[in-house]
Amino acid sequence: MQRQLHGLESMSLAERAYLHLRDAVVEGTLVPGERVTERGLAERLSVSPTPIREAMKRLEADGLLERLGPRTVCVAAPTQATQEQRAEVEIALRGLVARLAAVHATDDDIAGLEQLLESAEDQSRLYNARVDEGLPIDGYAEHLYARIQDFNRGVLASTHNPVLIRLFEQTRALSSAERRERSLRRLQEDRTFGRARWDSHRRTLNAIRDRNPELAERIALERAGGAMRDLTSIAAPNSDTRA
Repeated sequence: MQRQLHGLESMSLAERAYLHLRDAVVEGTLVPGERVTERGLAERLSVSPTPIREAMKRLEADGLLERLGPRTVCVAAPTQATQEQRAEVEIALRGLVARLAAVHATDDDIAGLEQLLESAEDQSRLYNARVDEGLPIDGYAEHLYARIQDFNRGVLASTHNPVLIRLFEQTRALSSAERRERSLRRLQEDRTFGRARWDSHRRTLNAIRDRNPELAERIALERAGGAMRDLTSIAAPNSDTRA
């Protein structure tokens, strides 16, 4: 995680540090139980301790870091109860994201989402072809998962709602590392898992393009409910499998 935070002039150093550290937790670069310090994180991000101190306070408030003592801060390890509670919230938020994207996405947003989804589908075909030919797949499932997340982030951005974006990202960050690991395992073990996801994303994009917020929300709830049941055995509220 050797990253420079300079650039992106519209953001403060503290904001950029917060986003980088939150992403590190989400991506598993910082793992549950790992001890972190202001000085160590400042060195890794090439900034002074001051913005790191502010970022760490926000991450503690988000529940991503846990203070165990005056000088001991660790990456938080969520309990099963809080995982289930977050899953319920995230499922509902995913439905809202899709609904608002269908209302607020611009034509440029939709064109960008189409490109992102096509990139994911291209990566899926490449992955499956390598499996069929018995070729090494090291890294290919990870690339495929990353393309899916690019599309999801594009849908979120197309809501043009900063409050929803921040709330969703905070909620998702708390369970993303474990979900990433399980999703990668499923992609490697079950090729139908990926295909079902692409089909659902394609239907979501079509609903956004058609400006149909009810359908977009219903499809997103169905997909999110299935994904979360894999992780927590929580069913989606108000999901409709006929969508």
